[in-house]
Amino acid sequence: MQATSTGDTIILILLLIVLLFILFVLPQWSLRRAIPALIQLFRQHKALSPKDAKTVDELGLKRRGLAQTILRGQDYRVTALQILRNANIIHTTDDGRLYLSEEDLQQSRWRNC
Repeated sequence: MQATSTGDTIILILLLIVLLFILFVLPQWSLRRAIPALIQLFRQHKALSPKDAKTVDELGLKRRGLAQTILRGQDYRVTALQILRNANIIHTTDDGRLYLSEEDLQQSRWRNC
């Protein structure tokens, strides 16, 4: 009986570690990958000035619905977009289009992306 109880405890601890990894580490890792990918996306679309700004749809950054999120997983580029907008690296024009400011990017912690 004692061995089974110890074995169950070890399994529960391992499951808890895996759960914590999935809940905390994996999203942060995914977000760290999404930020450079988003910067590259703006560069590929040449959305680097107010004149060349693009809409969210043109950039392919439309939010996924619940069903798509469940089937495909979360799109961390949307979260990365919000982070870069809050850091004043991605700017919004008066008509709602987006562009990447290379000048502001060079002054940020993501300058090596």
